[in-house]
Amino acid sequence: MSTHRARAIPQRYSRQMHTRRSPRFRRTGGPRTRTTARLAATLLTATALFASACSAGSPTTSAGGTVEAALAALPRSTPSALTPYYEQRLRWRDCGVAGFQCTTMRAPLDYADPGAGTVRLAVARKKATGNGKPLGSLLVNPGGPGGSAIDYLQQYAGLGYPEQVRARYDIVAMDPRGVARSEPVECLDGRQMDAYAQTDQTPDDQRERDALVAAYRKFAESCGTHSARLLRHVSTVEAARDMDILRAVLGDRKLNYVGASYGTFLGATYAGLFPGRVGRMVLDGAMDPSVDALRLNLDQAAGFETAFQAFAKDCVRHTDCPLGGKGTTPTQVGDHLQAFFRRLDAHPVPPADADGRELGEALATNGVIAAMYDQGSWGELRAALNSAMKEQDGAGLLALSDSYYERDASGHFSNLMMANAAVNCLDLPPAFSGPEDLEKNLPAFEKASPVFGPGLAWASLNCTYWPVRATGEAHRIEAKGAAPIVVVGTVRDPATPYRWARSLAGQLSSARLLTYDGDGHTAYGRGSACIDTAIDTYLLRGAPPAAGKRCS
Repeated sequence: MSTHRARAIPQRYSRQMHTRRSPRFRRTGGPRTRTTARLAATLLTATALFASACSAGSPTTSAGGTVEAALAALPRSTPSALTPYYEQRLRWRDCGVAGFQCTTMRAPLDYADPGAGTVRLAVARKKATGNGKPLGSLLVNPGGPGGSAIDYLQQYAGLGYPEQVRARYDIVAMDPRGVARSEPVECLDGRQMDAYAQTDQTPDDQRERDALVAAYRKFAESCGTHSARLLRHVSTVEAARDMDILRAVLGDRKLNYVGASYGTFLGATYAGLFPGRVGRMVLDGAMDPSVDALRLNLDQAAGFETAFQAFAKDCVRHTDCPLGGKGTTPTQVGDHLQAFFRRLDAHPVPPADADGRELGEALATNGVIAAMYDQGSWGELRAALNSAMKEQDGAGLLALSDSYYERDASGHFSNLMMANAAVNCLDLPPAFSGPEDLEKNLPAFEKASPVFGPGLAWASLNCTYWPVRATGEAHRIEAKGAAPIVVVGTVRDPATPYRWARSLAGQLSSARLLTYDGDGHTAYGRGSACIDTAIDTYLLRGAPPAAGKRCS
């Protein structure tokens, strides 16, 4: 059962985060080694993304006629109650990974009541390697929400970012509150997560609908039981405020930042709260904070459909395409895939691993979605579909699905999906009030994506049963007074549709939109010399790309 948020990862990143990269940096999505389809950068759907605990400001009217307020900046001065946090000293130690240092930073559990307790946040860095003039720290985040920034640093950014960038910056990562090493949100154990992931997400009758709702309820109740203290305090606004404490204790006057996928929402939120402290900021695979949960999920369904159409056109050019041959249209490819999913719904492929897991419709769909994040995975997907469809061997699709969930061979899951739900369900009110409300909107999802729409619609129901009420809502982010911010959008991005990048760039007062006319999730490090040069130049010299710059 997935929530396709947004997370980006490099091809060299040993885990396949929902965003694979390619050539030069070979970055996200996860590396080629079973790229953990870390949908991290892409885990975006099914929930929302904006926290407005600190928002206010003059309302504006959207194209749809709804009133949206802009996120208001916090006061320039640091409240005295937060001074101990801003003046703490970090004690760095060797991480156990060559060349990297680690530490722990304290932040208030509740910014409205700084004396009510603390959270301990894990931080890591790779010191600048060159002799050029130091440019301070460069904070990186791969998205999710729920993706480990420290894993991303140690497995990719700290080694795979361009040499000239690593020479001038200390590359720094902090796992956000509730994620990985930073007091992780905990919910289900491995066996329970296996059962959760295999729940039918396209119910055909009342029994299946009840089973899906029961799975969402159990997941939510488990999170509420095991993570009660933290669950109300993992919003994006709070994580952005943590970033400002980190900026201060690192000794940086301004925050330099590269965020991918959900990391763009986190970065934009920082800019909205602290516009005067924005340094060089890149938001790659941008999210739109002004859309509500329903619109968010509909847009993402359309994004996955766009990516699938590109895959379908490519697939039929190959002799090993199991969904059609030369002359087959993308619509027909989609029909064939849906027919395969229906067969799996009725007759799963027999156990393909030592855990005895069958390949049913839910896991197969997740496997296909995982491959949509990067066109470099399309050959792997063709092979996996061939094995499942022709040889009754589901191992390939199970592996893709496992990478999406960050499930290892021993059956252990990272807390990615748990943190993903916790942040998303706090950031935005749920898309639907219940199954009946959802079913009224099913035609819109089916129109947005005949292949994935129904499943993505039902995935959007997870926050309906969340034990904590949302503290956020959809808002514009203008960040008036911020230094130039580079917003990057990929034309056929499945997880963060290009329209989101255009919208965010239109909201941010100082934004420059950089467009990648290509496939896959995010753009930096995916092999476009044009994109990479523009971003590297900005990070090293502070010169943003020309307005309207477009690359391929």
